[in-house]
Amino acid sequence: MLVNENNSNNTIIIGAGPAGLAVAARLKKANITFIMLEQSNNVGNSWHNHYDRLHLHTVQKYSTLPFVDFPKDYPFYVPRQKLVEYMENYAKQFNIQAKFNQEVISVKKENGKWITKTQTGEIFSSYNVVVATGINRKPFFPSWEGIENFKGKIVHSKYYKNGKDYKGKKVLVIGMGNTGAELAIDLYEHGAIPFISVRENVNLIPRDFIGLPCQTSAFMLSKFPNWMGDFIGLRVRNISFGDLSPYGLKLRQKAPLAQVREEGKVPVIDIGTVDLIKKGQVKVLPGIKKFSQDSILFFNNEEIKLDAVLVCTGYKSNITDFIEDAESIIDADGNPKEICSSNKHKGLYFLGFDPRVNGVLWSIKKDSEIIVDEILKKQ
Repeated sequence: MLVNENNSNNTIIIGAGPAGLAVAARLKKANITFIMLEQSNNVGNSWHNHYDRLHLHTVQKYSTLPFVDFPKDYPFYVPRQKLVEYMENYAKQFNIQAKFNQEVISVKKENGKWITKTQTGEIFSSYNVVVATGINRKPFFPSWEGIENFKGKIVHSKYYKNGKDYKGKKVLVIGMGNTGAELAIDLYEHGAIPFISVRENVNLIPRDFIGLPCQTSAFMLSKFPNWMGDFIGLRVRNISFGDLSPYGLKLRQKAPLAQVREEGKVPVIDIGTVDLIKKGQVKVLPGIKKFSQDSILFFNNEEIKLDAVLVCTGYKSNITDFIEDAESIIDADGNPKEICSSNKHKGLYFLGFDPRVNGVLWSIKKDSEIIVDEILKKQ
């Protein structure tokens, strides 16, 4: 296999989002050469395209990339556009120059080195590959009976910007994760009539409790034995929200921290959705049974006419799409089991796939140091 000499390097970084930038900055500090490949034409591309009202749910102090704090005038919960500006300035400060419009289609090991191919036909050779494409790589869009018959607008949350076009319309949000919960608020604030379909029991935590951010609380609770942290977490949740079953919303019995610890799934961080539900301004509905031309039948046999549907069912990392023989290193959800792979996958690293309650940006900052330390051991 012919590899351009300029494309042979110590490390390949796939992705120029916050995870890719974090490990790139650490490699720069360590004088380790790398090539960064990014499928879009800018850094932090996903954050350029997220919905308008998005803010970090984690506090400013614990949401920075390595070596650089946020500017002093940034708000406590950083908005999407400010984070984009921060990442662009971060890349400039460390002179991180990605190869843009280079979608990786294949990563495999040959003769002790990693061979990375892109859709343009370029081939790269390296001793290490850091996969920083994240858990939100591909939108997940389930199928429902009769969906092809529905005449209204159906949009995945990836493509939603704001609720301006939905004013006065009945809109169903499918899924009550963090995105679905926040888009229900955005729809209401733009004059839409929002409904939210919740198929399973959910776990909720308030973003702030008695003036304390949930991220700070999580750091504090992590210092206790698991049983004690779980007990306190459930008490806080129950005090914050009370019994939501009269509103059609059932809470999980599992503590929020236990859910993260055992399932790798972050609970819904509430910033006002529950209040709207209690006031009747967002109606909770069960799972979907069937679509019709202008209505949807739910599992409680209630049928409602709707104008539009927002699919907030999340994403898949789909790393098996481009990493050869990756089945042994992924978990049941298709995400990497470890940050640093071993055995035949040694030299393959994953950053930004760990959805801890402490925050993905905090995890990226910590885990990028682990990855670069491992790369340095091989020098």
